[in-house]
Amino acid sequence: MGLLSHRVERSELKPGDHIYTWRAAYSYSHHGIYVGGSKVVHFTRKKEAGTAGLDSAVAISSLISGGSPECPTFPDCGFQLPESGVVLTCLDCFLRDGSLHGFEYGVPPAVFLAKLRGGTCTTAASDPPEPVVHRAMYLLQNGFGSYDVFENNCEDFALYCKTGLILPSEAGIGRSGQAASAVGVPLAALFSTPFRLMSGGPLGMFAVTAGVYCAGRYITDIGVRKDVLKIEVENLSAHLGWRRAKAEEESVKKQQQPGKVVATRLLPLKRKRDSDLLLQPVK
Repeated sequence: MGLLSHRVERSELKPGDHIYTWRAAYSYSHHGIYVGGSKVVHFTRKKEAGTAGLDSAVAISSLISGGSPECPTFPDCGFQLPESGVVLTCLDCFLRDGSLHGFEYGVPPAVFLAKLRGGTCTTAASDPPEPVVHRAMYLLQNGFGSYDVFENNCEDFALYCKTGLILPSEAGIGRSGQAASAVGVPLAALFSTPFRLMSGGPLGMFAVTAGVYCAGRYITDIGVRKDVLKIEVENLSAHLGWRRAKAEEESVKKQQQPGKVVATRLLPLKRKRDSDLLLQPVK
């Protein structure tokens, strides 16, 4: 168990494990569920017509040699249904020569807060391996909605497979610790600003900002939040459909709201003009 992440060996992997690997010089991590047989189910952007999803396409192309159109490790590597972002690849294509890390579940709050990076652990408990693999394979055949870097990303997919927990549509941010960290860094800098005058120099400023950042990560963790819902995977598509309908309804309301504001502001002006005309003397 490290402060940044938890490195594991391939020999330690078991079906149902939540794994991840760092991308782009540790700037972000890509997550998936190990389902056994050196295969990983993970979530990426939907593939375009005639192409593989973004992450799987890059991963497979990096391993292809001699012009072969197939992955040399797993013939069905990159299996992905149309209009779905859930993809099945071999472990080599998932890692892309990167290091293998295991996502930790049921960690104590002190350990969670000590982690310097989000997206490496959660205080929530994991379900047994059987339902985890079942959820991953079911979603491979039925999809996991539209990919969104903040509200529905690869870590959100893996977290749902491991716990069956999902957030209501109005939550505004997904279960992803990476997303919480990305939002938490600027918020920590913003909200810690009033305390900087009371801090003793740069070290105090860093301590205050780090404290606000860690607290923000902790309160958004799915093991701490009280608004999470336990949804069976067979009912998830209906729930995601409800979320999409709710989002569209909110979008329509936001588009209509400015018009209402303008109308209420223009109405008094019109009445004022009418009253001014009535008060003018008749010539």
